[in-house]
Parts: sequence; structure tokens; C-alpha cells
Amino acid sequence: MSLSDADYHAKAQALLACIEAQIDAWLDDDVVDIDSHRTGGLLELSLPGGSKIVINTQPPLQEIWLAARAGGYHFKWDGAQWVDREGEEFCARLSRCASEQAGQALSFSA
Repeated sequence: MSLSDADYHAKAQALLACIEAQIDAWLDDDVVDIDSHRTGGLLELSLPGGSKIVINTQPPLQEIWLAARAGGYHFKWDGAQWVDREGEEFCARLSRCASEQAGQALSFSA
């Protein structure tokens, strides 16, 4: 499903803000120590043990890219959620990758 540029940017920025809010809540509740650094459409997560996850918006393609130890994933808006080529929803994939890299169960939701 193709979005207008404005809709893509709104949905992508909302997703990044949601991820940042979840990380801030975990820090406040002393659940896990994940550092986040955002520059424009790029969000870098530094997890315990030194591993990283990078989330990057790709406006020309209207995609969100996720790079983690498990691999790289490209997500497109399907009309209801961000879904990768294998049909997995973004927050489910991010939760699994972050859990594996942090060594504890973590659950993101949009």
C-alpha cells in the first residue's frame, strides 16, 4: 500500500517515538539499560553487552529498516501495520531481536 509522503513520515516518526518511549519507561523502571540515540530518521539502540540495533527510515522506498545481530529486515506499511517480507510485524521482530541481544524478554508495541 502506498502512502502519501506526509503519511509515511507521520507513521514512521510515530513508530520511532513509540520505541523511544518504551526504552525510557524501561530505564525509569530499571528493567534494562538500553541507550538510544536518534538522528533524524535513524535510531540506534545500544544494548547490554555492547551489541546494537539500528532502525532507519527509508523515505524514497517508504520503508523502515531494522538491522540487528540476527540480520537486516525491511518493513512496508500494509494499511494497518509495518510488515517485513516474511509477513512479520515490526514490533514483534524488534522484540525478538532485542530480547536475544539483551539476554532477557523485552516486548515492544506500537
